[in-house]
Amino acid sequence: MRRAAEEVARGRGRPVALVLRALGLGDLLTAVPALRALRRGLPDHELVLAAPAELEPVARATGCVDRLLPASGPGRSVPAVLPRDARAPRLAVNLHGRGPDSHRLLAGLGPEHLWAFGHPAVPGVRGPAWAPEEHERVRWCRLLRWYGLDADPDDVRIAAPAGPGPVPPGAVVVHPGAQSAARRWPVDRFAAVVRGVRRAGLPVVVTAGPGEAPLARSVAEHAGLAPSAVVGGDAGVPFEELCGLVAHARCVVVGDTGLAHLATALGTRSVVLFGPVSPALWGPPDTGPHRALWHPGEGQEVARPGDPHADRPDPRLMEITVDEVLDAVLEPTAGGAAPTAPGPGSVVQAASR
Repeated sequence: MRRAAEEVARGRGRPVALVLRALGLGDLLTAVPALRALRRGLPDHELVLAAPAELEPVARATGCVDRLLPASGPGRSVPAVLPRDARAPRLAVNLHGRGPDSHRLLAGLGPEHLWAFGHPAVPGVRGPAWAPEEHERVRWCRLLRWYGLDADPDDVRIAAPAGPGPVPPGAVVVHPGAQSAARRWPVDRFAAVVRGVRRAGLPVVVTAGPGEAPLARSVAEHAGLAPSAVVGGDAGVPFEELCGLVAHARCVVVGDTGLAHLATALGTRSVVLFGPVSPALWGPPDTGPHRALWHPGEGQEVARPGDPHADRPDPRLMEITVDEVLDAVLEPTAGGAAPTAPGPGSVVQAASR
């Protein structure tokens, strides 16, 4: 289907390519390989991203997007409408979902071309078939390859900020928050990890996303940290500061949430805790300084064994132990110095692989 990309590239004036990805931080960062493929393949187009307004600095940091068009729906739903833009897009690209609502939303803008996965309810869109058990980065790159653009799902990096972060470099960043309880490891376990990391002689900061300040303060209190070790208030941490913090961190300990994808994008070591959804769908690349911890259970290695929106921690998440996380955090990094030896009373053992 390379002809599809060639047809889009032809035309007069500076055309618009509108990309729909009206989701969250992690969703946008997993779409970076696809956005980069569009930027390379359509260099003369103005690349406009339809996404929540608060993600504008994230879109800018990708280096791929010319402009953000504010768009969002409740939860993870398709926006009801898109703001009327100055120019109709020559190309509309659906990186939001499988359709049909997102297909129809983009079709309503009257683009000359619409790239999306095929859906029987929208027969005018002749895209590839949707594969539900596919990694999110791979999925959107496959879509663009079908239409004739080269796309590398491992092309995830964004530029690190030049200046320092809000705390001294080399700290272990612990982020206990997640959108749902199903993906939130308990406070006492995060606190135990913090204590173990401090016994190993490493500084720790606890980050809070929007609305997560009480949770972060609770982890710090249980771990014996000063209140100043918590970064972020009720509004979270501004993206530029968050990038500086993560880029200069020794390691990030986090659940399956947006900050994990930011660590991937910045090339910072991460230990990511998975529960209801397999890392095969949302995990970091196999190449890189990352550890994805997951215990699906005997004979339960399906991609979505649990409910990611449940109101209690997923049983698979609860199988991850404090010792296992500490082992992953404290293991020596390639080309880097090992942490100081754990002090008396600390428990660090080999993780189950």
